[in-house]
Amino acid sequence: MLGNKKKNLKFPDEDEILEKEEALLGQTWRDHTCEELLNRVFNIMREKNADMVAGEKRKFVMKSPQVIRVGTRKTSFVNFTDTCKLLHRQPKHLLACLLAKLGTSGSIDGNNQLVIKGKFQQKQIEEYVTYHTRRSPDTILQKDTQLCFLQCETCHSQCSVASIKTGFQAVTDKRAQLRAKANLLITPDFTKCVLRNWLDRFTISVDVSLY
Repeated sequence: MLGNKKKNLKFPDEDEILEKEEALLGQTWRDHTCEELLNRVFNIMREKNADMVAGEKRKFVMKSPQVIRVGTRKTSFVNFTDTCKLLHRQPKHLLACLLAKLGTSGSIDGNNQLVIKGKFQQKQIEEYVTYHTRRSPDTILQKDTQLCFLQCETCHSQCSVASIKTGFQAVTDKRAQLRAKANLLITPDFTKCVLRNWLDRFTISVDVSLY
């Protein structure tokens, strides 16, 4: 029988690990100063973003919304789809944001135009478009579980934004429509009853006058 022999495990020394890392990096391991680390970060940002090389801030030109009236009670946002592409936002999210801020209802028609119920003019959106730290509009909106994060495409940093809250929406029009439908259902029968009562009274009065 062969006896159980324990193998002696040899762990590498820290000096050997540092020597291998220095050989791979081509420089000696040392503590970097804060200024060197900041310069390294900015150099990486300039390599990934060619617009930062000149040191000028890129201007963001936002097209004004083309708003026209549809009839007397509706408003159409003509360039809604183009605005979503320019802002790097999904149409569903921008639609929910606009309807929540305006406190109304609406939908996208066959021409990709947003039709809003009510009379409205141009409206500006700030929180879900502009990054707060750098005031940069070059952002995308990402959702992780139940939270929404605004990520800057220039510095790749992100911050959380509040969820969309729907404001109060009056239901007077819906109630008026329901009442109108109810009146349409009740009115014919009610009219028949009134006419029958009036005819009965008229025939009784005529019969009495004959005698």
